[in-house]
Amino acid sequence: MQVEPAEIDKILTLLEETPRRLTSLTDGLESSQLQIKLDEEAWSANDILAHLRACADIWGKSIIMMLSQDHPTLRYVSPRTWIRKTDYPAQEFHISLQAFTKQRNDLVQSLKTLASEDWSRGATFTGTVRGRDQTVFSCAQRIADHETQHLDQIESILNAI
Repeated sequence: MQVEPAEIDKILTLLEETPRRLTSLTDGLESSQLQIKLDEEAWSANDILAHLRACADIWGKSIIMMLSQDHPTLRYVSPRTWIRKTDYPAQEFHISLQAFTKQRNDLVQSLKTLASEDWSRGATFTGTVRGRDQTVFSCAQRIADHETQHLDQIESILNAI
């Protein structure tokens, strides 16, 4: 499967925009404001950032594995399970955002160096769905789409407070 350059550019742009949008949305806000939950079941902006970091850890690592190995078989790891092994939810928002931004910059720089055909490199994931195949492109697209939804969620939370 050949990925079109325009599709690659779109994904790279979305991946680059996430830290900038998070910074813009939260600039000037106190940590306490970023901990506010609109109801008992809701996530705060800080909770969402912690979740995005866990997803970036897991999905970013998958991309690196696809690039460093020839079609590996990888066990699916849930970001919701992974986050329990981190201290991300307890970290101060702006410090956590700095770590997320650095991690994202590293991933984007790796992706920008890829030849077009490398975006089609893949892996088979086991653990939840047997034999589920993904590519570098599909994983990067998943990250971008997922983050866009959560950025809109953060914007709604912050507009409500």
